[in-house]
Amino acid sequence: MKKVYELILLLFIVASCSTNPENDNSFSFSNGNTAEYDEMGEFQTGDQYEEYVENPFVYTSEAPISTFSIDADGASYGNMRRFIMQENMLPPRGDIRTEELINYFNLDYEFNGGEHPISLNGELSGNPWNSENKLIRIGIKGKTIPESEDVPSNFVFLIDVSGSMASEDKLELLKNGFKYFVDGLGAEDRIAIVTYAGSAGVLLASTSGTEKNTIKNAIDQLGAGGSTAGAAGISTAYEIAQENFIENGNNRIILGTDGDFNVGISNREELIALIEEKRASKIFLTVLGVGRGNLNDAALEQIANYGNGNYEYIDNPEQLRKVFIYDYSKFYTIAKDVKVQVAFNPEVVEAYRLIGYENRILDTEDFEDDTEDAGEIGAGQNITALYEIVPVGTISENLPAFTVDFRYKLPDSDVSIPIQLEIFDEAKTFSESSDFMKFTAGISAFSMLLSDSEYKGTSSYDQVLEWINSTNLRDEHGFKAEFKDIVTKAKDL
Repeated sequence: MKKVYELILLLFIVASCSTNPENDNSFSFSNGNTAEYDEMGEFQTGDQYEEYVENPFVYTSEAPISTFSIDADGASYGNMRRFIMQENMLPPRGDIRTEELINYFNLDYEFNGGEHPISLNGELSGNPWNSENKLIRIGIKGKTIPESEDVPSNFVFLIDVSGSMASEDKLELLKNGFKYFVDGLGAEDRIAIVTYAGSAGVLLASTSGTEKNTIKNAIDQLGAGGSTAGAAGISTAYEIAQENFIENGNNRIILGTDGDFNVGISNREELIALIEEKRASKIFLTVLGVGRGNLNDAALEQIANYGNGNYEYIDNPEQLRKVFIYDYSKFYTIAKDVKVQVAFNPEVVEAYRLIGYENRILDTEDFEDDTEDAGEIGAGQNITALYEIVPVGTISENLPAFTVDFRYKLPDSDVSIPIQLEIFDEAKTFSESSDFMKFTAGISAFSMLLSDSEYKGTSSYDQVLEWINSTNLRDEHGFKAEFKDIVTKAKDL
């Protein structure tokens, strides 16, 4: 039976893959990377992912309080898109992080935060994949910074130039992206470039944003070769960033790599410990993953999480433009260590399930512990989280208001600030809910279909398309329209 399954998969991917004569269960992609089946028949790529897990339903009588850290990453979406649209195959389950699929998109939440740098919104509606349950949507919007209020930035490009980066979809792709980024620099901004292969070095000392040609010429000099001393590069980048630190400014390292660390500190736990130590310097971190075949997605996602940063995956030139041009403001953190806590009433809610955020769950006492790290949100960025709840009693009964507590810190502060949101049950069916709910629920269902979740209920790819098509959200750069193409192709795969 397994051989039949393998043959069927081969027919679907033959357009983009060629067989490897040394292994009947192995295939080679056009970029030279290989992939093969594991014991469960799942297609493997040589990349490193966390083991797939998903949050279960929790009985409110046993644990009425749910606490988690926000996650502003979008890497899972870009990586998923590459599997489906370029490799003609479904992604491995370990790549699927629902919150990153949802938070990839700009949802144009209204900002009405007043004195706070973040604004809150939410709603409750019926659940389209399980009519007996309901959905709660929690939305966060970061304050947009007007150009007149832009703070000067101290950027350090940390670029992996090891041998594993020597392909068009890795170093060359990053070089183009960094050039886009340079075009957006102001006169008060500065950039340094640190590279690492067998050892780390400073390619360009901190340079004014007005010297764009000098910076671009340095980027053009980048070439790949050698082993990967990632920890040495990280340490050097933080040293350079600290030497040029701008008080009350935006201090950030932008790391571009496939995560194939193999010299010096290469163990993921040791790398995370190094990043945690550097985090105290008030320097933020953006991680850009590239390539296929030895992408260490698991390590890069955790490095960003523990480094007060975010993680994106670059799969094509349009993604470069999204990260470096369209979403440029996200390089400016407006709130850090953002935590969310929901207290469910056992008399109203029998059970609940947080959809996604599996590696962002916090203990109840972590919520008010200002030493406990959590996620950051950039200027103008939106964050969404969904809960599926099982009401007590009949579904027709209105539920009382849900109170959601948040805590956040200002970028240069170590003291958290509380803020609260009330979500009222207006007895809305799913079809009566907002476009924000329909769109994010559609993405959540798509994520559950890709991972074959036990909680996917009656979801189908056709229903996902129906829910997405029923929305009328702004789509300036066409990413929401592209998502429909991805769903359609995933259905065929």
